[in-house]
Amino acid sequence: MATTDTPSASDKITDWVDPNDKTGEFKRQVSSFRSFISRSDPSSPFPPEAGRYHLYVSYACPWATRALIVRKLKGLEDIISFSSVHWHMGEKGWRFPTAEEGKEGGDAAGEQVMPDAVGDKKYMKEVYFGVEPEYKGRFTVPVLFDKKEKRIVNNESSEIIRMLGSEFDGIVEDPKARELDLYPEDLRAQIDEVNEWVYHDINNGVYKSGFATTQEAYEKNVTKLFEGLDKVEKHLREVQEKGKGEYWFGERLTEVDVRLFPTIIRFDPVYVQHFKCNIRDIRSGYPAINKWMQNLYWNVPAFRETTNFLHIKKHYTCSHPQINPKGITPLGPVPDILPL
Repeated sequence: MATTDTPSASDKITDWVDPNDKTGEFKRQVSSFRSFISRSDPSSPFPPEAGRYHLYVSYACPWATRALIVRKLKGLEDIISFSSVHWHMGEKGWRFPTAEEGKEGGDAAGEQVMPDAVGDKKYMKEVYFGVEPEYKGRFTVPVLFDKKEKRIVNNESSEIIRMLGSEFDGIVEDPKARELDLYPEDLRAQIDEVNEWVYHDINNGVYKSGFATTQEAYEKNVTKLFEGLDKVEKHLREVQEKGKGEYWFGERLTEVDVRLFPTIIRFDPVYVQHFKCNIRDIRSGYPAINKWMQNLYWNVPAFRETTNFLHIKKHYTCSHPQINPKGITPLGPVPDILPL
């Protein structure tokens, strides 16, 4: 799913739960732009071409981070450009940073944290309105943008990573990246099954817990979240005890690892305290998950190089005034991730 969230009755971007919804439940909106880049369909308006597409992301956003990870894993750095918005989300949504903010030492430092080089926009919402002036949804990332046609191809992260994972293979030069199959045919049924419950219980579960506005909604969702984490821990412990690899499917890196990692890497730095997901943390409460996460972060560059703890911690703590009205960012945990 993309990081799309149901607009509330107040139409405020920062109202994550409709103030009129007495259940206090966070409900995620379905993504709006669902076109596909295709190498097999000659009639597709979006063929895989080098230099044609741009990926708008936020380093803070776990859904956008998925797309960045796959872009690196699949050797698409010279084929699809990308840029990151500033970590702060205010009343106008994501904004593009100044050049100074994105530089080393800036308050939003990071690779390709820069003004909008595609359309010279100031806010992400302007990208949406530039394509669809009557757009009514949230102005979210990731966005896969067609620079040639000036159209949004897709803003659904699960579909973007599928496209990046296969549709550009014909023009990827690195044979290792080209041969990496994150959605292999023999594992597709299992991948789909795991993705489904991980999304509902964990990826979205942290948000349903953190944005809940009633005690009942919070307790229901945080309990389900930790039941999901317990299930992940059990599976990874069994894989690790067999000694046949460090990924969800042992020696085979797949979509499951890509989709789960962004949530887990954010868990101790922000979700434990900010979203009240504090029944256990990862580093001390889930040894198998922690080992799996450490391996991806420290041994697979695509995961480490797309993780920006500055953006992650500042975004959550300074963009949700209903949760943290003073915008104070905790210093811990120290370190953000433990060494191997």
